[in-house]
Amino acid sequence: MSELLGVAVLGAGHMGADHIRRVDQVVSGARVAAVADPDAERAKEAVGGIGGTGRITVHTDVEAALDAPGVEAVLIASPGEAHEEALLAAFARGLPVLCEKPMVPDSAGALRVVEAEARLGRRLAQIGFMRRYDAEYRQLKSLLDGGRLGRPLMLHCVHRNVSSPPHFTSAMLINSSVSHEIDAARWLLGQELSAVTVLRPRPSAGAPEGLLDPQLVLFETEGGAVVDVEVFVNCGFGYEVRCEAVCEAGSARIGAAHTMMVTAAGGAREEVPQDYLVRFADAYDREVQSWVDATRRGLVTGPGTWDGYAAAAVAEAGVRALDTGVRTPVDMAPRPSLHDRA
Repeated sequence: MSELLGVAVLGAGHMGADHIRRVDQVVSGARVAAVADPDAERAKEAVGGIGGTGRITVHTDVEAALDAPGVEAVLIASPGEAHEEALLAAFARGLPVLCEKPMVPDSAGALRVVEAEARLGRRLAQIGFMRRYDAEYRQLKSLLDGGRLGRPLMLHCVHRNVSSPPHFTSAMLINSSVSHEIDAARWLLGQELSAVTVLRPRPSAGAPEGLLDPQLVLFETEGGAVVDVEVFVNCGFGYEVRCEAVCEAGSARIGAAHTMMVTAAGGAREEVPQDYLVRFADAYDREVQSWVDATRRGLVTGPGTWDGYAAAAVAEAGVRALDTGVRTPVDMAPRPSLHDRA
C-alpha cells in the first residue's frame, strides 16, 4: 500500500463532492486518486480545488475509475440504484469499500451483495451508517451496553428535514430517511427489528401535493422493545435528529442540545442546523477517518453488508405497512457466515 491510501470516489453530487473535500482536506492518510460520475463536468468541478489535480483521473465509467492508477480503495457516494454494480465490481478487484447508505435499495439486491462478500471469505465493505460515529450516539450506546439503566424498553426518535427534494416520495420517508433510525435502533438495542406499523396523520400544508408527510413509524424488536420514529421531511424550520432511550431504571436523551446559542441585539436564539452535512459533519469525518485507518491496517470495521441488508429488508416491510395500513412482519433471510462459500 502506498504512503497515502488512493481512493476512488464514485459519485460527485452533493454527498460525493463533500466526501472528495473530506478526503482531500480533513482525513489523514488518504488522497483522492480517481472520481467517477456520469456528468464529467460535475466530476471535474468537484476535484477542481484539489492541489496536484494532475494525479486525479476523472471518469464517466465506474470500472475505469476502479482500474485507474493508484486506486487502492473505493468510496461509493453515487445514487443507491448504482451501488450493487459498484460493490460487486469492487469485490471482483479485491478493493475495500466504504459505501453510503442505502447499500442497495432493495433487499434482494442487498442480499446478493451479502452473499457475494461471503463467497470471498473476508469482509471488504463498510456501510455508511454515520450515526454510529456521532459522539452523542456513541455515548448513548455505551450507556445502554453498560446496563446501568436496566434493559431498554422503548426508543423515541425524531427525524425532521427542512424540505424534501422534488423527487421525494411517501415511501422514501421510510426507505431513505428512516433507514438511519432502522440501523441506529438495531445497533443501540443489539436486536433485529421484527415488525413495522406506519400511522399517517393528515399531511402538512408544507408538504408537496400527494406526499404523505409526516409519518409515525412504529417498530417492534425481536427482544420485545418498541421504537417509534416521527419522520417529517418538510417541517420548514430545521434539520433535527433526536433519540430518547427509556429503560427499566431511567432514560437518556440525545440530540436536543446539538446547537449553538446566539445572543445579540437584546435577544437570544438557538441556531438549528439546516442540513445533515452540518449536523453530522463530525460523524462523517470520524467515519471516513476510521475507514481509512482500518483499511491501511488491512482491516474492515464498522457496519457491514448484513447491516445494509437488514436496513433494506426492514424498510421494505415499512413501505408495505405504509401502503396497507396494517402491521407488517419483517421478512429476513438467514444470516450467512462470512466464511460460507457457495
